This record gives sequence, C-alpha cells and structure tokens, in this order.
Amino acid sequence: MHDLSGELIDGRYELLRQVASGGMATIYEALDTRLDRKVALKVMHAHLANDEEFVNRFIKEAKAAAALSHPNIVAVQDQGWNQSGVPAVFLVMELIDGHTLRDYLFERGTLTPAESVRFLIPIVSALAAAHSIGIVHRDIKPENVLISKSGRIKIADFGLARGELLGATITQESSVILGSVSYLSPEQVQRGIADSRSDLYSVGILAFEMLTGAKPFEADTPIQIAYMHVNDRVPHVCSKKSGIPTSLDELVFSSTSPNPDERPQSAQDFLEALRLIQTELDPLRTQMSLELDLPPLPVRDKSRKSPRVSKEKITQTSGTVAAMVADKEKKPTREIASENTREIRRRTSARVRRNRWIAIFIVLAILSGGWYALVGPGTKIIVPSVAGLSIKDADASLAPLGLVSAISEKVFNEDIPAGRIIESKPGGGGRVKPGGIVSYIVSKGPERYTIPQLSGLTLDAAKALLGKNPLTVGSVTPVFDATIPQGFVVASSPVAGTLVKRDSSIDITISQGQEQVPLVSYVGLSGDQALNELTTAGFDVSSTYTYSDTVAIGAVISQDPAGGATAAKGAKISLVVSQGSESVFIPNVYSFSEAKAAGMLQDLDLKVVVKKIGKRTVKSVTNVAPAVGTKVKRGSTVVITVG
Repeated sequence: MHDLSGELIDGRYELLRQVASGGMATIYEALDTRLDRKVALKVMHAHLANDEEFVNRFIKEAKAAAALSHPNIVAVQDQGWNQSGVPAVFLVMELIDGHTLRDYLFERGTLTPAESVRFLIPIVSALAAAHSIGIVHRDIKPENVLISKSGRIKIADFGLARGELLGATITQESSVILGSVSYLSPEQVQRGIADSRSDLYSVGILAFEMLTGAKPFEADTPIQIAYMHVNDRVPHVCSKKSGIPTSLDELVFSSTSPNPDERPQSAQDFLEALRLIQTELDPLRTQMSLELDLPPLPVRDKSRKSPRVSKEKITQTSGTVAAMVADKEKKPTREIASENTREIRRRTSARVRRNRWIAIFIVLAILSGGWYALVGPGTKIIVPSVAGLSIKDADASLAPLGLVSAISEKVFNEDIPAGRIIESKPGGGGRVKPGGIVSYIVSKGPERYTIPQLSGLTLDAAKALLGKNPLTVGSVTPVFDATIPQGFVVASSPVAGTLVKRDSSIDITISQGQEQVPLVSYVGLSGDQALNELTTAGFDVSSTYTYSDTVAIGAVISQDPAGGATAAKGAKISLVVSQGSESVFIPNVYSFSEAKAAGMLQDLDLKVVVKKIGKRTVKSVTNVAPAVGTKVKRGSTVVITVG
C-alpha cells in the first residue's frame, strides 16, 4: 500500500507519518484535528478493503479491543470509513510514545529474572482482564508488547482475538494459522483452536526468550518451527542459562507444556504465581507494580438513600412508648425492677437450656463420627493419586497403606506413554477400606499400526492384508513399471514400515507393466534426429554405419523394430546409418599445393601418396594417378606428383 502521509481521513485525522506496516494494515501517527491530540491510526490495505470478510474482521477487531479497559491494554478510541478522498477503513487508537519489547530485547539481549518478572506481571494482568470477558489475544509476541517512555507496558493488536462476546471469530477459518509461528501453541498449529491457556503458552515462550536471549525452537522455515512446537518439549530455562530461580523455571516450563491441562489454568493463576516469585526475588521490595497507578479503592454508592420511617409508624411507636411510661409510673420503682429481673431470668434460662442441649448433641455426633471413621467399621484409607505413574511406582505408593492393585483395563492414549496409569478407581483422594483394591486403567501408548509390505502383491491380496488392521485403502493409481508385472502393487503411501493412526487411508500404486510406445519410421531421415528422439522417448538406441549408393550420407538406411510397430520403453532400437556412396570420383587437384590436394583426397576416404620432383621452392600438383574423374572405391590409393 502506498504511503498516505499528508492525507486527511474522515475530515478529522491528518496522517503525519507511517509508523509500521503489516499484512493487513498500515499504522500511522496522526493528528486528531478536532481534539488537537496525536493518535495512532490503523488503515486497512486498499486491496483488502474490497473484501467483505476482511472488513468484517477489521470491524470486529475494533469491537474486541474497545470492550477492554485496562491500563496495560492499548485503548481503541474510534473506527470508521473515510467518506471523502482516499477510500480507507480505519481504526483509531491511543498513540504510545516509546518502543516495543522486541527493540528492548535487541538492545539488552537478555533480562535478569527480576526484570523479566516486572515485564511479565503487567502483560499477564492485561491478559487476565481480556480473558475475564471471553477474549483471547492469540498473537502474544515481543512486537505486540509496547513500552512507553514513562515505563507503562501496553499490549497491542487484539486483531487475532476470539471471544464469545463477539458472536463470531475474528481469524480466518482455514488451514492457514495466523499469528507468529515462534509463539504459537501446539493446539493452534494442529487444530487451529485456542483458549486462554494458548495465550499463556505464548507468554511462556516470551519469558523463555527474555531470560535466555533466544527462542526455544529455531529452524530455516516456519513450518519446521511449527512442527517442533507440536512434537518437541520446550526445555527448562535453567538448561540454557544458570542462575534462574527454581520457581520461575518451573512456572515457565509448565506454561509451555504441549498439554493445555498442564499449564496454569487461568491468567489470574499465572499472575499470582509471578507475584509470589517477585516477593521471593526481593522480599523487601515495596509492593508496587506497573499494572495500576493506584490500588483500587472502595467507593460508596451515593445514589442509595437512607431508609425512611413513615409518619404512621412513628406515631404508633410514640404511642406505645407513652403507654409503657404511663404503666411504669403507676407502679412503684422497686416492683417494676423486680418484674423486669424475673422476666429476663425466664428468657435467659430457656435460651441457655436449649443451647446446652444443642451443644451436647453436636459433641456426641462428632465423637460418634470420629469413632466410626477412625476406629469403627467405617475406617477407610485415602487413595493417593497415581495418574501418570508407572505400575511399579504406583504399587510402591499403595503398598505402605496396605492396598493392593489390579489392572482393570488397558487402552490406547495419545498423551500418556505406554505402561503409565491413565486413571485409577477410586481416583486420587478417594477412600477405600484397608486391604482394598485400587483398579488401574493403563495406557498402551498412542494407537499405531505398521503398514505391511504390499509391493509385489495383487490388489485383492493387498486389501486383505490391510484389512487385518483398522486401516483402509485410499486411492489406487495405475503406473507403468518395467520391473513389476501388470496388476501387481508397485508401492504404498505411506511406505511400508510406517506407523500410522487407526483408520488411516493407505494409497496404492498398481503396475500396468512396461509402457508400450508406437514407433515412428526414421528411414531416410537424419540419423542424429532418430537417435535424439528415440533416446528421449526412453529407448536404448544403437547405430551402425555402412556405405550406400542410394541413401544420402548421414540418413537412416533401416531400423529395427521398423516404424509402425510398438515397443516397450527401454527396449533396444537398432539403426543403420549411411556413410554415403562406396565409390568416389577423383577430383581435379592440379596446381593445388601439396597440403590442400592431400586434404581434399583424404576427405573422400582416399589414401594419398606424394611424389616430389624438381627443385622449385613453391611446389604444386603436376600429375594425379589414377587420372582426374576416375571412379574408384573409398580407401583406394592416389599418387600425386608435386614439383
């Protein structure tokens, strides 16, 4: 997109200079002429503005970002279409005067653990606010973390966000996964889906880079990096750099787990863990952070009014009090005091007796329950969690408790290695009687089947062999093959020996035998042409040469097989090529120099004998024998006399 600097957008925003450009839009520093302030203006590329899907995505980006209000999130202020001048769909955001975290990392290389935590806390705080209203960022990377000159950290570009409040997705629903591949979670790469834990994975990669100065996975192409995120485990930070606190190392390691269930389950959990680490790194540090300038203060709702008492109730109450005073005045003071004391004692005694009986009942219930659970027939043992352990380790944890184990089922599992326990019955925290049985469901590992050797089998035999496993036959493609007979399997895709998942489709290629090609007759045509074209067609061509008085030199006299027949590719083709006439006429070489005359005669495949006479310095041919014009066979001897 060409630079729009100097344009006035929507009659209000004057574009001052281009700040950055991406695949979908260009960001400008602009002046809001109405409010006389500088803003950041994001303008969609012109070739995308005509695409309704992209325009809808751009608008939803504005709605997603506008729904967020947090000091660590770039605020969205306006959105619209330029009605006059250059056609443009735009988004207005607050202008951050500073640089990105990527710039900071380029300058610093690595950060200390304390510095890294100070950066991470506001980032995760902003994500916690977004996640709380159902918005996932999906593109956390150093380029989207802005640092103002005042030190405020801001998260930008919620353009890849997804949330229930939006009613639709903001990313393209296709096999193309948007976002920076170095920070994508495995589930985004594999299934194109993401939730709040995907953002935490990206934050973990970001933390790894801040602490070590490098991303965990590097490769030549993005697809290789994506493959490594899916199939490899992000290493511990301490394996790349020393001096990292164990708590911080474990937090980064857990947040980059390929299994989302093993990561912190919310940004708030991640944030609390970071704050504990910050306290651990500097216990005397004043509890301040970059998240908020001031701690939140409770504000009383001034709209609420004090309850009012109706005049009617006031009158009734006043009358009652007056009556009570009048009654008391009618009785002596000592009598009134005595009656009041007796009444209070009666009320107190009844309440105390009731409370005593309730207390006795509660104590008896507690004692009975404790006896039943600890001493009596209700005694049960709490089962420890054995999920993820080997059978040997699980049995070792049950044996001291007097519990025995039994394998109830073995099932395939894509995440739990073979021989490890998927779950137990009762599960961890459950109760079982002493000597009771804890049943294991054990993993058989990922369900994989080996593709058998199919080459050389008939198609029916190959299908029958695949049918012994839960595999299906995919496409059957016929190919010509010089070594495999017609109707037999040439190869499979994937190849034999490959491990594949259940119900995988196996493509097969079937031989059609050698390819038969119709031959063209090259008799009378150039031998070089015949040799080139037949060799290109896949034939093994051999040429022999002979004299011919009827076929021009260099032309094909005969071929075998002859033209019009068919032959298999790779078959041998024999060509007989003319060397020209067997006889030649002796040319006139009189007065030629010795060298020139000898050359002409030798070109006709004649042998030359030179006879020299006289004492002349410059000699020429004075006689030729046999005579000029005589017809002789090639290879004959010609005597020339020079003098």
